[in-house]
Amino acid sequence: MSTLFSKVSVKSQTVIPREVRERLGLKPGDRIRYRVTEGSVIIERADPADDPFAAFSEWSSEADERGYAGL
Repeated sequence: MSTLFSKVSVKSQTVIPREVRERLGLKPGDRIRYRVTEGSVIIERADPADDPFAAFSEWSSEADERGYAGL
């Protein structure tokens, strides 16, 4: 088991460490899921079928992502 670190920016963004990206097979544009438990957070590669908003493809453009980013 490895221990990895990253910083949170002033915009609450962070970089996912390379080892984590490689282990999860993440590529740009992939979605990740956060499972919040009592004492930890688990990061997983999200299956597109798990997206509850997948049925609303008319709201999935880059413009929508930017427009709704702050919500």
